[in-house]
Amino acid sequence: MTSMPASERLGSHLKRAEQALNTTKTAVLKPAGVTVAQYGALLHLSANPGISAAALARLCGVTPPTMNTVLNNLQDRALIERTPHEWHRNVLETRLTDEGRAVLADADTRAVRVERALAAEFTDEERAALVGLLARCVDLLERERP
Repeated sequence: MTSMPASERLGSHLKRAEQALNTTKTAVLKPAGVTVAQYGALLHLSANPGISAAALARLCGVTPPTMNTVLNNLQDRALIERTPHEWHRNVLETRLTDEGRAVLADADTRAVRVERALAAEFTDEERAALVGLLARCVDLLERERP
C-alpha cells in the first residue's frame, strides 16, 4: 500500500500524455524514415547549423552518448555531415545535408499535423493555461531536483 494512489499522481498523468505523444509521433514519422529522436535532432540542427553534439543533446533532452548514436545513424544515412571545428579540432560541427533537409521537410510536415491536432483540442485560453501550468511544473521540478 502506498500513501498516494496512482490516479492522484500528476507525474503519472504527465507520463501518459508524453507516451501518447511519443507513440503517435513515432507512427507518423515512420514513413519519413526517422525516429522521434532523429527528427528532434534534425529539427534543432536546422535552426542551429554547426552545433556540437553536446549542445544538441541538451536541446533534445538526451544524454551525449544517446545523441552520438542518433548522429552516427543520421550520418550513416548521409542526412548530416560532421566536420572538425575550425579552431577546436576535437569539436565536431554538425550540419544537415541536402538530403537531410528533404527528410526533415517531410518529417516536419507529419509532426506538425500531430501538433496542430493536439492544439486544436483546446481553446486559445486553454492552450495558454496548459502551457503556463506545464511551465510551473518544470519550474517546481527543477527547484526540487537535488
